[in-house]
Amino acid sequence: MFEAWRWANLTLAFALELGALAAIGLWGWNAGNSTLLRLVLAIGLPIVAAILWGVYAAPKSTFDDPWMAIATKVLVFGAAAAALWFVDWRAGAVVFVILVIANLAAIKAGDLQGVVAAPQL
Repeated sequence: MFEAWRWANLTLAFALELGALAAIGLWGWNAGNSTLLRLVLAIGLPIVAAILWGVYAAPKSTFDDPWMAIATKVLVFGAAAAALWFVDWRAGAVVFVILVIANLAAIKAGDLQGVVAAPQL
């Protein structure tokens, strides 16, 4: 039972991370006033967010600083929620925030942080 709960939470965490990148890209597309600017923002902003995530917040991040991991998660997830809000997906923004908070709490409660998505044999 614990194994299924663990995998469900880690899968949800990954889906929320991908969703955050998609939401940031969606905002970038809607924020631009020309096709070139739309492409730059829709592709560039998620790349910047993914790089920050990989450096500071990923389970095997380059820098193992818990405060930077928290700051990065707040920045990326907060930007995603704001992005959804500003493209008029307000209900989606609220649901996204609730899911992020619930998932982070479940991961913390289950002591899953730092767990790599691979089964322990």
